[in-house]
Formats: sequence, C-alpha cells, structure tokens
Amino acid sequence: MKLKNLLFGMLCMLALATLATACSDDNDGLDDSGSTVALPEHRVFILNEGTNKQNNAGILFYDPAGKVATISDIFKKQNNASLGDTAQDMIEYKGSIYVSVYGSNYLAKLNAAGVEQATVSFVNDADLAAGIRYIAAEGGYIYASFYGGAVAKINASTLKVEGKLTGLGDNLEGVAICNNKLYVCDSYRVEGTKYIYNKQLVVIDLSTFTKSGSLEVATNPNCLLEEDDKLFLISWDYSSYAGYVLQMIEPAAGNKVTQIGNATYMAAEDGILYLVNSITDFSNRPVSTVNTFFTYNIATGAVSNSTFLKNAPEELLSTSLYMMEIDDETDDIYVGTTFYSAGNGNIYRFKKDGTFVEKFDCGGQNPKTLVSF
Repeated sequence: MKLKNLLFGMLCMLALATLATACSDDNDGLDDSGSTVALPEHRVFILNEGTNKQNNAGILFYDPAGKVATISDIFKKQNNASLGDTAQDMIEYKGSIYVSVYGSNYLAKLNAAGVEQATVSFVNDADLAAGIRYIAAEGGYIYASFYGGAVAKINASTLKVEGKLTGLGDNLEGVAICNNKLYVCDSYRVEGTKYIYNKQLVVIDLSTFTKSGSLEVATNPNCLLEEDDKLFLISWDYSSYAGYVLQMIEPAAGNKVTQIGNATYMAAEDGILYLVNSITDFSNRPVSTVNTFFTYNIATGAVSNSTFLKNAPEELLSTSLYMMEIDDETDDIYVGTTFYSAGNGNIYRFKKDGTFVEKFDCGGQNPKTLVSF
C-alpha cells in the first residue's frame, strides 16, 4: 500500500514538473530559474514607466502566440516586490534583462523570466545620485547615463561599478554604441526657473573609457539608436513646430551630422528606420494629436511618406504615443499609447508588413520600451 502511494506521489510530481516546464523546455537555453510561471520560448516584455513619484513602474509579460496569459506586472509576480519609481530603460544583453529605474535610482539585472538576479543602487553615490537614465551594453559592461553629467561603467555580471566619468555635461539622456565608441546625449540644465537646452553629443572611447570628443547637434538631444554603423538621433527641439528634429550621424565620415526631417519616435530593423511624427495642438481644448507614420531607407537615404501600417485602428492616428519598438525575434512592430496618469496605456501590434494584429492593455502607465526572446 505504501509502495502504491509512493508511486502515485512520484507520478503526480512528474506531471507537475512537466506542466511547469512544458512552455519553456525549448527556450534555447534561456535562464528561467526561480520562475513562478511557465513561459513560452518566444516572449515579449514591455516596460511601463509609471508616473513620477507614484512607485508604479512595472513590466508586462506578453505571449505573441497567445498560449500563455498576459501578466500585467511580471516583475511583481516573480519577485513579490514593486519595480519602483519611474522606470527609464530596459535592454537585453547575453540572455539577461537590465532595467534602469530613474526615480528609485538603481539598475536591476533579471533573468529571461523576469526574476531578479542582482541590483545596484546609486542613491548614496555622490557622482551618480542625480539619477540613472539610459543604458547600453558592450564587451561585458553596461554603460549608463546619469543626470548631473556622469556615465558609469558597470560589470554586466556583478553590477559592480568599475568606472565613472563625471563633468561630461548637464543632464545626460540617450546612449548608443558604434565602433567601440559610446555616444551620449547632453540635453539640458536648469538655471533658477529657466531651462537651458544644450546641443552636444559626448563621445567616449570604450577601449580606454575616456572622453574622446563631442559634436554639435540640434537643440536638446534626447533619443539615440544605432543601425548599419550609423547613429540616429531625435532632438526634442521645442521651438520646431514641425516636430522634434531627426538627424543621422556617420562615425565613418568624422561624425558628420545630417538632418533628415522630423520625428517623435523611431525604431530600426534590416536597414529601415521606422518613424512616427506626432504633432499636438495645445491651443484648443480638448487638445488634438496627429500621428504620421513613415520610413527612411538607410542605404538609399530615401524617405517614404506612405504609412507602413495597414488597417490600423483609426484612434491610433490621434492618440498620444509613448513608444514604438520592434520585436527582434519576429520583426513585429509595437506602438504604445498613453493616457499619462489617467489610466493604463495600450499596445498596438503589427506584423512586419504592417498588418494590424491586435490591441491590448499594456498593464500600466506610460509604456516605454520592449525586449523579446
């Protein structure tokens, strides 16, 4: 009798183990250790910035195949804790997820299931106390920009800060790496009650971790990405009524800067820059927004003013946007909208050819960026 009960118990345990791993046993070696849920091989995580000082940042889990239910905040589910105040950036590097949380001023390393592996706080570091912003990875290190004009070199495995550069500018924003150089946006400073906007990109040689130069760009540089050995920059020039200023920087041509046009958000894949220009009229109530989607061919320099989206829901053309990202695994396009602190934002998913797939609640406020496996 005891033998039968033992056998039955072992079979039950085997069944539960099979169920828990059924979705993730073919995940190409992803680290799901410590996960409380079984995740599929292909998975998407969307970072919700939250609202300033509300401690409501989070990470949505989404299964594009629709086999596993969406989890509105997988970080909280996996770690039984809040991500913190005002999340800023999230990247995937060597099978791990890295998240910078500006308000709480720390960097977290998560495994491929969103389980926290390590954290480092900058609250008590005088050079970095003004707050972490954007992150990029290269050669086993995470490079992070900070308000206050600093960049930190952080060991990607241990999250130990192994180097700092200070006095690089004022409030540093977007970062990107090209040809072993880190490019950093120096956006603005505050003098009394007045905002002073800068026009500088700082260049750091990663082989020596020293500043190697700078270049002048359009006012208030903010967002950077690299594609095809070129850098693309959006400067938040508030004086430009046509929209924020989109530029291309060519490191191979001595960091030549070319203005392409106007864009609010961008994403890149296979030599194509996907762009949207959002213009909001604040002069009337309620305010009105017009979103124009278009592309830029990096090889030819051609701008296509035809939208790359097909059968997009009508409201997407007039709703406030907060992100546009591409799933590296499928090239699907994700567009995030916001209602700021009034409620959760939405995600609109499109196939690579622009075909609309579905709309879903992003699980939090202000969807910021995306990583996928």
